[in-house]
Order: sequence, then C-alpha cells, then structure tokens
Amino acid sequence: MVGLGIVLICCALGILVLAVFLRRRSGLPWARVVAADTGLRRIPERPLFSARLGLTGKPDYILQHGQTLIPVEVKPNRRASQPYHSDLLQLAAYLVLLEEITGVAPPYGLLRYADETFQLRYTSAVREEVLTTLAEMRALLTATDVARSHDEVARCRGCGFRSRCDDALA
Repeated sequence: MVGLGIVLICCALGILVLAVFLRRRSGLPWARVVAADTGLRRIPERPLFSARLGLTGKPDYILQHGQTLIPVEVKPNRRASQPYHSDLLQLAAYLVLLEEITGVAPPYGLLRYADETFQLRYTSAVREEVLTTLAEMRALLTATDVARSHDEVARCRGCGFRSRCDDALA
C-alpha cells in the first residue's frame, strides 16, 4: 500500500512539473483563465461587445491576474521575430473592448505566436489607433471611389465584387 502511495505522489509531482514547464514555455503568465474561445467548451463564451463603438470581438483567452483582465490572442502557426501590425491591432481592439465593458483599462495584452509571446502595452496612442481605424473602416463602407489593391490575381478571382469591378484583373 505504501508503494502505491509513493507512485501516486511521484505521478502528481511529475504532472505539476510538466504543467509548470508548459506554462513557462508558453510565455503566458500564471493566471486564472476567465474566458476561452478555443472551441473546447460546450457552451461558447459570449463575445465582448460595445454598442457605443459598434465593435465586437472575442479574444482566445482572457486571463485574470489579481483584479486585472488581460486579453490573449494566439496565432499558433505564425512564426515571426516581430508581431504583425494587423495582429497587434486585433489585440488592441480587445483591450479597448475590455476597457469599455469593465471601465478599467487593462495594462497590456498578449499576442502568442508559435515560438514567441509579444506584449502590447495599452496606451492612449493604442486606443486612438483603434478608434481611428474604426472610423476609417466605416468611412470606406459608404465611399464610392475606393482605391483597391489589385496586386494578386488569385485574390481578385476570389473577390465577391469582381463582377461589378472595373479594375478586375481576371
């Protein structure tokens, strides 16, 4: 009976060591996960939503570190030494949404690539970039003369507006 107890204790310690190793390797802080959009749950998490901004989004994770909420976006197949601007803007939108919903500005968000974790500090400049981008996107929805990028024939072929586009490549 004592031998079984020793085996169980060793297994528990091994699992704990593995969990610590995997968490450190992930580059994410040891914090409570309060929301996840990984598809592993039967009941999906509700997206973050701001009616005032007309913005909705769902980060892959929201971590709670003390009283602070930290959005995490995971791009598991992306490998880069510097984060893509579009990924940072997506993460910035989650920061804005969390501030809008909770009334408390998160200090930062995390962007996880396959081998690297990047931290985006939430500053007034980051917030302003999200709001400016939203305004530009709304303006483009009603614009009649839009400059289009037609550098890729394959993307042009797959475009839903190709039949009405005067600049179509294919």
